[in-house]
This record gives sequence, C-alpha cells and structure tokens, in this order.
Amino acid sequence: MRQVTVVGTGIIGASWTCLFLAHGFDVVATDIRDGAEHDLNTAIDRFWPTLPDTVLAKKQRGNLRFSTDLDEACAGSGFIQENAIERLDAKIELMRRIDAATSKETIIASSSSAISVTDMQSACAHPERVVLGHPFNPPHLVPLVELAGGKKTGQRALEQAEAFYASLGKTPVRLEKEIYGHIANRLQAAIFREAIHMLDHGIASAEDIDRAVTEGPGPRWALMGPFMTYRLAGGDKGMQGFWDMFAPMQEKLWADLGNPTPQKDLQDRVTAAVEDSYADKSISTVIRERDARLRKILAVKKSPVSD
Repeated sequence: MRQVTVVGTGIIGASWTCLFLAHGFDVVATDIRDGAEHDLNTAIDRFWPTLPDTVLAKKQRGNLRFSTDLDEACAGSGFIQENAIERLDAKIELMRRIDAATSKETIIASSSSAISVTDMQSACAHPERVVLGHPFNPPHLVPLVELAGGKKTGQRALEQAEAFYASLGKTPVRLEKEIYGHIANRLQAAIFREAIHMLDHGIASAEDIDRAVTEGPGPRWALMGPFMTYRLAGGDKGMQGFWDMFAPMQEKLWADLGNPTPQKDLQDRVTAAVEDSYADKSISTVIRERDARLRKILAVKKSPVSD
C-alpha cells in the first residue's frame, strides 16, 4: 500500500495527513470547504517540525495531492481515513459514497469521536471493511488510536487496520463492544464533569483544578492508567490491597461526585471562569507549548530506563 486518502482536512484530518506523509505514504486529501487546500498546507507546515524525532529522523515525505472530488480522491487508495462532520446522517451517506468509490479490499476507517461503526456502515455494500480508527488530538503526536468494528465488520479488517496503525508508531487499543464515546472520551468526560461540578460549587478556581491534575495524577497517568495506579497504591497486595484500604473511601467519593448537565447557563458560567483564568494565554501559544512538551514527554516514555 502506497496511497492513503484523507477525507476531511480539518485539525484532525490535517494532523493525520502529516503523519501519513512523514511515513512515506502518498496522500490524496479531499474536502469541500472553501480554502481547505490552503488551510491543509498551512497546517502541515506548522505540524511538521513537531513530529516525533524518531519520525523526522527517517527523512521521508510522501507526495500530497488535493482533490475536491471524493470519488477521484478515493480511487486507488488502500486505506481511507475519514474525519468529516460528527452528524449521523451525514456520516452514513459519506461512508456509503466512500464504499462505492473504493475497492472492496480497501480499509475504511473513521475518526469519529462517538458514532458507532454499526450505524456508519449501515448503507455500505461492503460493510465488512469499515472500522473505527479514533485518534487523540493531535494524531501526529499522541500515540493512542481506538479501534473497533461494527456488527458487520470482519476480523481481517480489524487486524489490517491495527497493523497499519502500529506501523505508524500508534498504540491501538481494541474495543470489544461498541459504546458511545469509546474509551478515552468517556474517561475524559467523567473527569471533566467532576471538574465542572467543583468549579461551579466554588471549590477551587479553573486554574487550580487544572493544576491539581497536571501536578498530581497527570504525570502518573502519562506512565500508567487508573488500574495500575491503584494496584500500586495497594502495596505488596496489589489491587486487593487497594480495596482493603480504600474501598470505604471510594464508596463515599462515588456517592458524593457531582452530576451537572451542560445547560446554557452552566456553559456560560464555566466559559467565563475558564477564559478569565487564562486570559493571558493565547490558544495558539498554548498549542505550540503543548506540542513541544508532548514531544519531550513521549520521547522520555520511549527511552530505556537505567538501573
């Protein structure tokens, strides 16, 4: 496989495009938005220096071609990465069109943040090759890609997609069952909900709630997830030791967690508090700093641990 098609070239699609090109794949990108081609080229130029050093060291770059014609863009590609609008009816129709424009051997992967593959593949003539390939932003840096199939997805398509993503240095995780929002977005949503609950009840400022994560569990979470973290908290007895010591506290915490709903008045209060806390930090500056630090964190994670 030498050619990949990227459908939808917003932030996620542009980041995928950058990663595919850096691994030597020729990319045909397609989008119908006015100015999409210019925006894509600008984004790739911005993303390229932030690619992991191991990727940049390969000193390879595939050819990029842009087309507004979906059928033409999909022709001849061995892998399609779709990143279009998160609306079910539009997703179903787009998948139907991609399915009709590609060989039945071509893998069609969606970056959808929440829509099920079963729904997306429902109008396809060859639904067995439609999979979820949900990245974390930005895909050219963050290793995670969530992989899932729908009711009609074949095992072979999942295996091929997993191997392809792994060849790009991604870390695929498999969902054994479809669930709205997949894995990581649901975990993020749980934390975000509690952060909003505490902010709205005056427990702490937006900045201090953020700092409680970045200076506390955040560094640990970069190395291990919640299960391993709590297993270590249990000492020599591992997970059972954790339950022995902390089950009563967890029960009380779980019962006390907030359950806000994102109605307009709550959105307005949270927006005002967050923007006030970070008024001196432009979004473009924060993105540059985030990507620079992400590169360093990921490089350290991959480096060998000395005794």
